[in-house]
Amino acid sequence: METPVVRFVGEYQKSKKTRFHMPGHKGHVFFGCEPYDITEIPGADVLHHGDGILAESQKNAASLFGSGATHYSTEGSSLCVKAMLAILKMEQGMDKGQQRPFLLAARNVHRSLVDACALLDFELCFLPSQKQTSICSVNISTEILEEAILQSEKKPLGVYITSPDYLGQMAELADLSKVCRKYDLPLLVDNAHGAYLHFLKQPLHPLDLGAAMCCDSAHKTLPALTGAAYLHIHCDYRERFEPYAVQALAMLGSTSPSYLLLQSLDLCNRYLSQEYPQKLEKLVDKTTVIKQELTEMGICVEHSEPLKIVFHTAKNGYDGEEIAEEMRSFFIECEYADWQSVVLMVTPENTESDWERLYCWALETRMIKKKKKALPLKVVDDIQTEWAMTIREAAFSRHIMLPVQEAVGKICAAETVSCPPAIPIAVCGERITKEMAELFLQYGIEKVCVVD
Repeated sequence: METPVVRFVGEYQKSKKTRFHMPGHKGHVFFGCEPYDITEIPGADVLHHGDGILAESQKNAASLFGSGATHYSTEGSSLCVKAMLAILKMEQGMDKGQQRPFLLAARNVHRSLVDACALLDFELCFLPSQKQTSICSVNISTEILEEAILQSEKKPLGVYITSPDYLGQMAELADLSKVCRKYDLPLLVDNAHGAYLHFLKQPLHPLDLGAAMCCDSAHKTLPALTGAAYLHIHCDYRERFEPYAVQALAMLGSTSPSYLLLQSLDLCNRYLSQEYPQKLEKLVDKTTVIKQELTEMGICVEHSEPLKIVFHTAKNGYDGEEIAEEMRSFFIECEYADWQSVVLMVTPENTESDWERLYCWALETRMIKKKKKALPLKVVDDIQTEWAMTIREAAFSRHIMLPVQEAVGKICAAETVSCPPAIPIAVCGERITKEMAELFLQYGIEKVCVVD
């Protein structure tokens, strides 16, 4: 597959032209990548109004993912999430006296969705979840979704689901999308952790399962630089949503996109078009075997999406952060750890020495050498929402930081979250409850932002 962006930048770098344009480093090496770091000079195209090399590269990506349209983001999935909501709002149009638009959403949303609601003045109606043990995972059934749709006083603009989530759990998107289509509701999916899913032997990407739009963080599971992401629009929704995509991305994003990230996405197209599906299939087989072997050794490995290895350390009697620290002594850095879990993310770029280190750790871990009783299971009750203000009103209010215990009864003004996983326990405009305060403390958050 052609890489038009990489080709153009390479030719420009070789031309040795005098750079009387941005960036200020003028192509001289300070860090190492500067010769290939350019701006939107003639021939380089314009990201959100592309008709040249960037438009060609994005068409290549769309053909690879089987989308109706694919747009690049150099500001991660966070920009794509905001753009998806803006597209919905633009497509609906603004009528005089129109009610504030709202989404039905699973509660384990990334904070970027809440930020988008604040900026675009959306309301959120959280779907009730089945039993869960973490703020990261929410189990939404088709029955729950359909009942929520039928009970809504007004029609939502769409349904928003995170899948896969931070703990590798995947929603039943094929079934949920059927419910959405039955009621003519677009399904939006935060697929930040699942860009690779289309390239499995049996594709499981949200577009393959009926989502109207989704975002992929290319950098999370593909060989792309941090911040490189895709916004995909399903073929069936292209006519409806594509006319607004460029404006939404341009309105909410930077006018100075990183050409290093754009080249990274361009090169990623070639990588995906070559032997990646075969590499991915081998890795999935290998990871499946490794998960089984670790389980047989006595380590509790949770069922998860293919490219995550999730240890439920609490079932082995240990705090996840303690085990993450233990891993560091074996020169292993995990993706995420909390009081009950450790998450590893793998890709075909992990080497044999990486797997050898994992085996060395597994043979020596205290979870096997010093066995303990399982820690008490802390069930996360379905958080009851009391909206005291709109998301927008609360987000733009005067605010103060208070110790968690003093914040009970106050109105949340900002999502006080750690990143990862960047999942709000309380959302702007919600009144903070005792149960929320307990969860804040459980996840190591001691102060929260409340309306003054």
